[in-house]
Amino acid sequence: MDQPVSLRERKKDQTRRLLMTTALDLFEQRGFDQVSVAEVAAASSVSKKTVFNYFACKEDLILGAGKRHIDEPACAVRERPPGQTPHGAMREYLLTALAERQPMTGLSASPYVRRLQKLIADTPALTARNLYYQQQSRSLLAEVLAEEGASEVSASLIAAQILAVQEVLAVQNARRVITGESPDSVYSDAVAATQHAFHLLERGLGDLLRRPHTISTSTDND
Repeated sequence: MDQPVSLRERKKDQTRRLLMTTALDLFEQRGFDQVSVAEVAAASSVSKKTVFNYFACKEDLILGAGKRHIDEPACAVRERPPGQTPHGAMREYLLTALAERQPMTGLSASPYVRRLQKLIADTPALTARNLYYQQQSRSLLAEVLAEEGASEVSASLIAAQILAVQEVLAVQNARRVITGESPDSVYSDAVAATQHAFHLLERGLGDLLRRPHTISTSTDND
């Protein structure tokens, strides 16, 4: 059974959420670069030090909720059962996340998540930090693959391909939700796309989309 959450932990969670929602409001109103951490702290009635007790940097006021996913691919691969491939473990991880409608899959209709996504897309500093976290996730996954015997180059290539699939699928799902489709209506297509994507990884690209040779119909002049 889950352990009950202590009063102290509940208060910490409330403070964390307050800081994140206050920051989002201010960043939307005035722009990310025009709002300081001190102003977020003042608007939340806490000290600047308190903000940094919860968030390592200003960007994490927006990206902090997603940081918990950084090590999840590496953990999914490390903890997979005997007989399962790394890409098989990631397929199961993503299918579970889709079923749970987790925001990182793009299948979230939450207005708060939509606001976060828009701010990140419109703010270079947040986009850059988000890409940095994606790189961290790839590096952690590559480390696990290297531990299992893959060369450094192979581990990096495999990790990049697996996580590129995750990123592409999430963007496709989010695009459909943003244009008005419900997560539930997108879900079956999202599952099919995930299965298709990992099937491609399993088989390799091979001759897929090989351009056919052009057959010349002209004749040489004497």
